[in-house]
Formats: sequence, structure tokens, C-alpha cells
Amino acid sequence: MSRTLIAFYSRADENYFGGAMRYVSVGNTEIVCDLMKDMIDADTFKIEMAEPYSPVYMTCIDQAKEDLRNDARPALKAIPESIAEYDTIVLAYPNYWGTMPMAVRTFLDHFDFTGKTVLPLCTNEGSGMGSSERDLKKMLSGAEVRRGLSVTGSRAAQSGSEVRRWLKDNGLEA
Repeated sequence: MSRTLIAFYSRADENYFGGAMRYVSVGNTEIVCDLMKDMIDADTFKIEMAEPYSPVYMTCIDQAKEDLRNDARPALKAIPESIAEYDTIVLAYPNYWGTMPMAVRTFLDHFDFTGKTVLPLCTNEGSGMGSSERDLKKMLSGAEVRRGLSVTGSRAAQSGSEVRRWLKDNGLEA
């Protein structure tokens, strides 16, 4: 078993790409994680909501905003039994309202991250990491949350070299 876990939340359906809406069958974050799987020895876990947000982008962002306002923890389809065997967790997600999606918080709430290294990766169309790094540091006391990588979602498929460099800079052979 690998000592690294790539845990990610990704959304397909209608997405925003540099000023326009476009339907995609695979979300940008998942595209980046698929690239990572070919670069490092890691297990993967896709964080999926039991009741996903609307496939319509504008409705989805309204739902996500409401969950953020309510500090909601949406139910997930599944959660790993444990993350004890992992030293490093690459946590990948899109930027929702300046931070990580609330489904990611549901995932994080289930585990003790003491002694773990967390590498955040955030896909976005120009809003960067938002407050997600700071939010992770608050949530995951006892973990080493390292500097994250912001990936422009519409360039996810072309992000291989920057992802490889970031992984290598964080001690993961790529």
C-alpha cells in the first residue's frame, strides 16, 4: 500500500471556463489528479456527495454558497475506513466561494490528521487558493499543511509540468 493518498473532490457537468459555460464529462480537479496518478505512487479517493449539487452551474454555485453560509457538512457516498497508513495526503478541490467545497470538510472531519503532511491543490479560473490553505491549517491542527498549488481549471490537462515540479518540491518523486 502506498504511503500517499490523493483525496479529491471534482465536479463535472456545466462548468465555468474563462468567461463562458461549458459542459464537461470529467471535472478539472479530477483531470489534474489523473495526471498525478501517473507521476507518483499513490492511492486515490474521490470525495463524492450523496446528493450532488445541480448540474447547472449557476444553481450549483447557489447551493454551494448556501452550504458555506450554513457551515454544512453534506453527506458523502463513501468515506475510507481509515487514513492511518498514509503519511502524506494530497487534497485536491475546486475553489468554491473562496475556499474548499463543504464536502471536502465533511471528509476532513472524519479523520485525525496529526503527524500527516497535507498538500492542498486548488483548481480555479483565477481566484487562486482563496482562504483554503489558512482554513486547512485551522481545521487540521497537528498536521503540516504545506503551500498549495493553484491550477487554472481550463488548463488542467496542460498542468503536468507544474504539478510534477510541485510534487517533487514536496518530496514526492515525480
